[in-house]
Amino acid sequence: MAGGGDNSQTNGGSQEPRAMEEGRKDDYDQGCGLAISLPFVQKIIAEIFGTYFLIFAGCGAVTINKSKGQITFPGVAIVWGLTVMVMVYSVGHISGAHFNPAVTFAFATVRRFPWRQVPAYVLAQMLGATLASGTLRLMFGGRHEHFPGTLPTGSDVQSLVLEFIITFYLMFVISGVSTDNRAIRFTNKPLRELTKSTSFLRSMSRMNSVSV
Repeated sequence: MAGGGDNSQTNGGSQEPRAMEEGRKDDYDQGCGLAISLPFVQKIIAEIFGTYFLIFAGCGAVTINKSKGQITFPGVAIVWGLTVMVMVYSVGHISGAHFNPAVTFAFATVRRFPWRQVPAYVLAQMLGATLASGTLRLMFGGRHEHFPGTLPTGSDVQSLVLEFIITFYLMFVISGVSTDNRAIRFTNKPLRELTKSTSFLRSMSRMNSVSV
């Protein structure tokens, strides 16, 4: 859920390339330890808000569809995709718009994101998702028919295998279209996010409910 990188020049010299998956970069981020700076706090807040709205809108659509049946399955997929698109467009330049621990760990593994920031990002994402889930519970109650979580229809083994495959596919697509300068890109970044998000949901969620 991150865009490609670009280069910047300062005082006649070149800086380290700034990749969108790392968000805004400042002098503190380049140190050996994790320093608490205003830009870093902004990154964490962006991840909290982005993950909150993603889960609130997506799981809210699932809940309303279960209780009212008015959104339909394609509508739910579009809601997820549109929410990702809007939040990437809104805060992607600040935090990189990960909104998913799998994305954060994957970027760190391939050295596109500093490991020292991973714990803070993951905690921010978990906090945002938990707050969104709590908000939905307050709005709709805790009845089983309104539960917006993952309820796979296949076996546990099928769900595990599918989660592995689609998470790999998620990062494969993100890495291919967002971080490799050689890739053929969509000219519209939000459209790219919408396309890959809705394709995952529509293709796999019938069997394992897509908790990726």
